[in-house]
Amino acid sequence: MSALFQPLPLRGLQINNRVVVSPMCQYSALDGTAQSWHSVHYGQLALASAGLLMLEATAVEAAGRITPSCLGLYNDENEAAIARLLKGIRELNPSTIVPVCIQLGHAGRKASSFEPWNGGQQVPMNAGGWDTVAPSSIPHLDGETHPVELTMDDLNALTQTFVKAVERSDRLGIEAIELHAAHGYLLHQFLSPVSNQRNDEFGGSLENRMRYPLALFAAMRAAWPNDKPMGVRISASDWDSNSSWDITESTEFAKRLETAGCDWIDVSSGGVSKDQKIELKPGYQTHFAEAIKKSVSMPVMAVGLITDATQAEAIIQNNQADMVALARAFLYNPRWVWHAAAELGATVVAPQQYWRCSPPEVGRVFGDTKIGMR
Repeated sequence: MSALFQPLPLRGLQINNRVVVSPMCQYSALDGTAQSWHSVHYGQLALASAGLLMLEATAVEAAGRITPSCLGLYNDENEAAIARLLKGIRELNPSTIVPVCIQLGHAGRKASSFEPWNGGQQVPMNAGGWDTVAPSSIPHLDGETHPVELTMDDLNALTQTFVKAVERSDRLGIEAIELHAAHGYLLHQFLSPVSNQRNDEFGGSLENRMRYPLALFAAMRAAWPNDKPMGVRISASDWDSNSSWDITESTEFAKRLETAGCDWIDVSSGGVSKDQKIELKPGYQTHFAEAIKKSVSMPVMAVGLITDATQAEAIIQNNQADMVALARAFLYNPRWVWHAAAELGATVVAPQQYWRCSPPEVGRVFGDTKIGMR
């Protein structure tokens, strides 16, 4: 029996299989508000038969957007657009509704950037850019405008901004939240000594660098219904030999998150250091997930160049992780889960409108349902 296609409980939510649609920025929002592109994009992914569908990184305030075109959940218009998006997804086929998770975050010093296809560099003020914030006034790249160092009052206000986004998420009926603390964005900036050189209780030692991210998570968890799960995405390593933020420190952070009520840890890497040296290869981050899994009891998610069914199955079968998140693989093939089920001898729940697409030799993918034709 395929390990990849076993259900997994996450508090009051049970996902049907261990495949997760990873958050993927679409850079297609208008003032943080979802557009028609999002309806089409998430509509097809909602029919992908994955265990969990994650919405892209969603900014909790306008200044926290990575780009001017990033999705947000910081005003009523943003909320109404996501409500329409979710209504469309849930009406597609009520029998195959996939649970939806929203990834909430703040870009910090990496905000105010052009979209990737427009170069991805910092947007100048005279071209629509805005002031960015960070733990310390250190720019991400040489030559960029220095971010504003966050004060204690700023941090308290920012915590309430995150909490408001949590409350909006609950009103929307979203089933799960993932807090984005990876890829060089604001919370990762607190965790890494590359970007955090504060001299107060939020900088210096690992204990201090973890302080704000842990306090923020606790505030969000308290505002989120007890039966709904909340996870965290981390960068397990800066891939920088001059940084202490590595698998040892990130494992300690994961343990502290579990104590605070975290329901899964999504293990990515990199993004904070301009000097990072990443060794790209299939499953290049899976060993980080495996290492953290040995130290926590909560489910662990592996992500990063996981592209084929046997690879994903082996990760779960070998106890390296409890879930696998795929991104580019779903963009290339939104039916990835169906093909994986056929290869691994598993079955999935799929829209009845598509049952007849399965050739006889792999008919088991959609179970034993017989379809009458005339």
